[in-house]
Amino acid sequence: MPHDHNHSHAGHDHSHSHHHHGPADLENVGRSFGWGIALNLAFVAAEATGGWWANSSALLSDAGHNLSDVLSLALAWGAMLIGKRPSSARYTYGFKGLSIQAALLNAALLYLALGVILWETIDHLRHPEPVNGKLVMLLAGAGIVVNGFTAWLFSRGQQGDVNVRGAYLHMLTDALVSVGVVVGGALVYFTGWLWLDPAISFVILGIVGVSSWGLMRETVQLSLQAVPTGIDPTAVRQFLLTQPGVTGVHDLHIWPLSTRDTALTAHLVRPSGTDSNFLHDLQHRIQDEFNIGHITVQIEPGACTHDSCDAAHP
Repeated sequence: MPHDHNHSHAGHDHSHSHHHHGPADLENVGRSFGWGIALNLAFVAAEATGGWWANSSALLSDAGHNLSDVLSLALAWGAMLIGKRPSSARYTYGFKGLSIQAALLNAALLYLALGVILWETIDHLRHPEPVNGKLVMLLAGAGIVVNGFTAWLFSRGQQGDVNVRGAYLHMLTDALVSVGVVVGGALVYFTGWLWLDPAISFVILGIVGVSSWGLMRETVQLSLQAVPTGIDPTAVRQFLLTQPGVTGVHDLHIWPLSTRDTALTAHLVRPSGTDSNFLHDLQHRIQDEFNIGHITVQIEPGACTHDSCDAAHP
């Protein structure tokens, strides 16, 4: 439930609104992380062992990527748990920001893992060895089931959280990649073309690298406190300018507190002043329209004289 606080002093009015995700929602996400980590860790062990036994660089590359996914899930889960700790006098926003740092570190770890796997794949291409096609197909088939189920676990909680969405996209991509490994294993088994295995590994690396670039870009933007993806700052400004009695807006700032929570501060010029009904209605409309949960609005009853002030059109 939101908590509202209104203050007036020196001709200024402030409205604060805090929105928190329910414990049931966080508990479900936490359960998904737990299942995802356990299932994928077991699968990584099986796939790495099988890849080494079958001399398959495609399986080894997929196992390496799945291991990075396990580490990412653990890091994101840990950040979420720590982020639930209450705020303090020094950490006034609590530890929610850890989720952004975890997302950025996860993206960096992913591309580091891709670089290591690429090096190994090039070595396998230069020195091809016989591949056990049947074992490759068996383990990759198991990967379709494990990654597909894990993606389903995160499918409902991915909206509004880049960490959960990252987990969902990683698992979904892995399931699709496993389909490619199954096809590749079959081709190697029936044709005997050893170069197909590292070639498929290159395709896997390309798919993962390209599909993860958007996530990397978004996490960098969040770390720089940019307006979160999905929120149009121009639309927010225009929305504020259309509110009753508002003649100007300046010092509008929108930034992420975590991968789930967004904050907004703004100065609204309103010659008629303000009242509790206006502030109460405004903060709830901002929450409903833009999913911004922490809102601070300062009302200025004078004219729009600030250099950066945007005036409402009559």
